[in-house]
Amino acid sequence: MAKFQLLAALCLLSAIVGLARASPKPQFAIEGRVYCDTCRAGFETSATEYIKGAKVKVECKRYDNDEVSYEAEAVTDDSGTYKLTIDDDHQDEICEVVLLESPVEGCKEIVVGRNRARVMLTQNSGISSTVRYANALGFYKEDPLPLCGELLRIFALDD
Repeated sequence: MAKFQLLAALCLLSAIVGLARASPKPQFAIEGRVYCDTCRAGFETSATEYIKGAKVKVECKRYDNDEVSYEAEAVTDDSGTYKLTIDDDHQDEICEVVLLESPVEGCKEIVVGRNRARVMLTQNSGISSTVRYANALGFYKEDPLPLCGELLRIFALDD
């Protein structure tokens, strides 16, 4: 009987230690910005305007079958910044923040190459922080601002 009680106590102690060591599910924060490319330069400039109310989503797809396994949406604040909180580790998935919609009339054309930003949502990435900073996402303004010609000459991008 004493052996049984000792065995039961050891099993219980082992289970308690196992629970204490169990790590909580990881939680990641994604931050990024959405802008209006007022000069149609293809990148941010001093004339760039950040967009309040732009919609983005994070989308994770499985490596093996390209099936969407996770999605979440966010809207940018007054500074054009969005923040998303993502639960769980997505090690076996490719996750990207994708540009969805601009509320700004005259600045709704999606910039190819600036319409998505890949983010690593796994603890097994070599990144110690749980905050992930995504590259800025952008829309083109229909008509460039008048000051853009001079600005692009500074970058030697005028035609």
